[in-house]
Amino acid sequence: MASSLANDFPELSHLSREDLEDLLSDPVYFQATFHSLNLVKDLYRSQAELGMANERIAQNNLALQQRLYDLRTETKDAFDEAKSLEARWKELEKEQKEVYQRFTPQFLLMRLKHSTTAQDDASEALASSFVQQQPSHEVSNSGTGTPRAGKDVDDFILNYKELRRTYHKRAMWGEKWGNGQVIWRED
Repeated sequence: MASSLANDFPELSHLSREDLEDLLSDPVYFQATFHSLNLVKDLYRSQAELGMANERIAQNNLALQQRLYDLRTETKDAFDEAKSLEARWKELEKEQKEVYQRFTPQFLLMRLKHSTTAQDDASEALASSFVQQQPSHEVSNSGTGTPRAGKDVDDFILNYKELRRTYHKRAMWGEKWGNGQVIWRED
């Protein structure tokens, strides 16, 4: 046992058996001897160094605390703004899709067909109204009547030709489109 004690605590190897028994029975003597051991001194020194290092780290953390709170607030604000912008992005994408829908080839073809039909209806309505007007007969010396004044007829012809020209242009484009001769670029 003495050799085991001497190996583990060489500072106690010089103590006699009586001193060792006194050491175990007297708490004050035990404490004094215990605290004089190099291993214990090294342990207390390490503990003090670690405590001071912990104190420095704690002071550093306290010094950084307000900056970290500010950064957390800035980060939260940036995150909230990003979420808001993301929601706005989705709204804009939806609006863009709705706007682009009006310019898809299918929609444009449908509009062309509708406008062609409307143009045809408008020209037919003009012709019908012209025909259904009460003729104003002017009796000439020869006894023949001329329907309507020449200005009315000229105005009708100009208007009717313009409406029909537009109708035939639209009908031609619709026919070309139907034959695959119209190509829409996607850019």
